[in-house]
Amino acid sequence: MKEPQGSEEFIAEQKKILKEETECASSQYNEGVSLMEQGRLDEATTLFQGAIAEGGRMFEAWVNLGYIYFKKGDLEKVVEANQKAVEIEPRYARGYANLGFAYLQMARTEEAIEALERAIELNPEIVQAWNNLANAYLQEGDVDKAIETGKKLVALASSFGLGHNNLAFAYYSKDEHDKAIEHVDKAMELGFEVHPEFLKKLEPYRKS
Repeated sequence: MKEPQGSEEFIAEQKKILKEETECASSQYNEGVSLMEQGRLDEATTLFQGAIAEGGRMFEAWVNLGYIYFKKGDLEKVVEANQKAVEIEPRYARGYANLGFAYLQMARTEEAIEALERAIELNPEIVQAWNNLANAYLQEGDVDKAIETGKKLVALASSFGLGHNNLAFAYYSKDEHDKAIEHVDKAMELGFEVHPEFLKKLEPYRKS
């Protein structure tokens, strides 16, 4: 007959099991990242799902699943995956940034703005979150906030050509053509390929 397990022995055994599960989850996660970088998305998906099943706080695995779902064009699943990530780790700025981007693509503008503002609150250094927030304000029709956000973006990342391009479009939308030209020229100087139609619209406002 097996002797009853003492409390210390039980705790030690549970710690051992937890350690093994954590190591297994980490191993699957790391292999999943490697496969994802190789473009082997289906195999990576299986490993990330395994890591999540083994390790309860695998929020980064959820974010990587969200990236895979985005590559496959499934925005609903992108939202679901990143929601899971921020449920596990509410201070994970990247999860909110990804949520905001997905909502923006789905034209769910209010939700996009809420998620992106939260991402920036948690980590003001995420350049793409600032850029997507400016676009969300434009999508909502709030040109003043789009300009305000775009100015903050180019102050943070002066060499980000897309940011200058989008700020130029916001200024153009408000008929501030000189500022639009200034930022569109800066975008091109930085190597960003500005849409020819936008350049054509600005041409009449250039001083000879």
